[in-house]
Amino acid sequence: MNAFSRRKLLTAAAATPFFAQFVRAAENAAPPPPVREGRLRQSVMPTVWAGTSFTLAERCEILAAFGFSGVDLPQVADLPVLAEFGLAPAMMTGTGTNFQDGLVRKEKHDEIEAATRAGIDMCVAAGCPNLIAMPGERRGMSREEGAEHAIEILGRIAPYAEEKGVNICMEITNSKVVADNRTDQMFDDIYWGFKVCEGTGSSRIKVVYDIYHVQIANGDVVRTLRDNLDKVCHIHVAGVPSRREIDETQELNYHYIAQQIADMGYQGFVAHEYRAADGRNALMSLATGFHIMTV
Repeated sequence: MNAFSRRKLLTAAAATPFFAQFVRAAENAAPPPPVREGRLRQSVMPTVWAGTSFTLAERCEILAAFGFSGVDLPQVADLPVLAEFGLAPAMMTGTGTNFQDGLVRKEKHDEIEAATRAGIDMCVAAGCPNLIAMPGERRGMSREEGAEHAIEILGRIAPYAEEKGVNICMEITNSKVVADNRTDQMFDDIYWGFKVCEGTGSSRIKVVYDIYHVQIANGDVVRTLRDNLDKVCHIHVAGVPSRREIDETQELNYHYIAQQIADMGYQGFVAHEYRAADGRNALMSLATGFHIMTV
């Protein structure tokens, strides 16, 4: 392993029991065996790097050494670096939607359709399976009307997504936690998203099952996922209630959840979207989270 790995990555991971054998091997100047084992493909969102100054190449080296398989929301310019380290783009953005103005804004449907078609083409070129789309804010709109508008625009996009083999995925965000700055979201109930998926009649319209948000909004995360797995193409994990690491400082048993996800036969990515707690070593948190989700 190179000097960067010895100095920054391996030293930080040395105290993690799961990686101790690989650290010892590296200290003996022998390449460690691959850590990519287990039944779930793990990815990361940019939030896990908060407070660090690693370059993109350094981040990719860390992820590859720990055993991660993908990266969420990379830019097109990042893709050659990901490929160098054997990492896949797990989900990309490019639908012309955001947390404010999303799928439910009927006046933006033409604009959204054009952007999403371009985003689908981008995903095909990148080898990325998922393109994220945000339903947006309610601003007094009923959930029923919002569902109708979302079904309408997604129905227009679905044939092209099916032709190209790309999933258009809506992400749930809770409207309960003020600190999350998403207090007026249309998609703040996982069943709203499932209803929209069903309403389009397309196998390429799905949801991002963000367990942090689902636990806050609905609870019963394992059974709900199992019962609706056909409408889920991507999963996000973060600790509840603080959106920090997924370890024993939080209320969910993520190793149990990981085991259940694997037993369901889920084939997509599971992406870490926590924010490292103050005073925590970011690499230690990443190594620990990977270990917890490895089954």
